[in-house]
Amino acid sequence: MSYVLLVMAIGAEVIGTSLLKPSEGFTRLWPSLASLLAYAVSFVLLARTVEVLPVGVVYAMWSGLGTVAIVAIGVTVLGEPLSLAKVAGIALVIAGVLVLNIGGAH
Repeated sequence: MSYVLLVMAIGAEVIGTSLLKPSEGFTRLWPSLASLLAYAVSFVLLARTVEVLPVGVVYAMWSGLGTVAIVAIGVTVLGEPLSLAKVAGIALVIAGVLVLNIGGAH
């Protein structure tokens, strides 16, 4: 159940981050409120997750997988270029999350 909450926290964080651009620096009301709400939901779920799982593992997964998802959204939805450096960076983030999970989850 803790990993389900973590996935939900990552999803909420990705939604919140995705809404930052449409919020135009928090000058547009509805995208700004939706972004802040998504972040609030994410932090509540994250707080519940760290009650059970190690904080280092949880934060690595939350930030790392959220970063990978945001890069994917940037490339597929926002038309941002995908470079070899971005692909290498994503691979390193995923590798780091895996190492922390393997070494710190048990």
